[in-house]
Amino acid sequence: MASSSSSPSSTMKEGEYVNWLELPPELTSSILIRLGAIEIVDNAQEVCRSWRRLCKDPSMWRRIVIHNTGEFGDPYYERLCRHTVDRSQGGLVEIEFSYFGSDSLLSYIADRSHKLRSLKVAMGYKITSEGLMHAVSKLPLLEELEVSYCPLSGEAEALKVIGQSCPNLKTLKKNCVGYRRPRDESDDVALAIAETMPGLCYLQLFGDSLTEAGLNAILSACPNLEHLDLRQCFNVNFVGDLEKRCFERIKVVRPPNDSVRDYPFDATVNDDVCSSDDDYSDVDIMSEDEFYYDLSEDASDSSDFDPYEDYDDLLY
Repeated sequence: MASSSSSPSSTMKEGEYVNWLELPPELTSSILIRLGAIEIVDNAQEVCRSWRRLCKDPSMWRRIVIHNTGEFGDPYYERLCRHTVDRSQGGLVEIEFSYFGSDSLLSYIADRSHKLRSLKVAMGYKITSEGLMHAVSKLPLLEELEVSYCPLSGEAEALKVIGQSCPNLKTLKKNCVGYRRPRDESDDVALAIAETMPGLCYLQLFGDSLTEAGLNAILSACPNLEHLDLRQCFNVNFVGDLEKRCFERIKVVRPPNDSVRDYPFDATVNDDVCSSDDDYSDVDIMSEDEFYYDLSEDASDSSDFDPYEDYDDLLY
């Protein structure tokens, strides 16, 4: 029996086209949500009233991804991030951003996103350990945390607070630049993880300074570990019984000298001596003065902020 319904392509005649504005709202939303936050706010919502209405629907903002493709220190990205968090109306579940960010932004997200389960931050050069601890302590449902290439001091203490505040944490990614020996050895991060994060299933410590002692502590304390990434952790002597223990217990193991072809960040190895007290040495970037910016109190509160009001001021 022939179907009573036909696809648009089967019924269209040559020269005809689909009117995108006549698509069902749920289908249009499904398409728009794939554009990403910047494309939605900068372009899609300006097409027509119906698209703008869909773009303001809180269901469009359960997941937010914003990567700064402009200059360091451009305040537009932080203000845009706050605006999209406001649009979620407390329903935000995942957020990911890079090459911008501050303690005040983390606090803003945490105060308005109590359902948050995934927080990924990379190259957040104005994020401190204190700001990270303060924000994450308000997110008890957090299951995934990434903090890569952020100049954190006292990171072991921050990880303890995070582990104690987030009992559901399953994934942790804390990545930095890898240093070949000689390098200061430190198991502080590894021991903090072992002490407070027994439920981890996925752990990535790219470039960390842990030793065999720290790795053994993690293996003993985290029985559910299924994925372990130790690439460029050159202080670990990954041989013998330790290597055997990892491969017998864990499904996916990335040893210190494993390939970095699939790594999403710059994996250039630093051959200079690294001091554990010099946290900023993990990031070879512009100085803070080169990209520093100051957000006023008014600018930091974007609850009524529309990026298309005073648009020139935002970009310039």
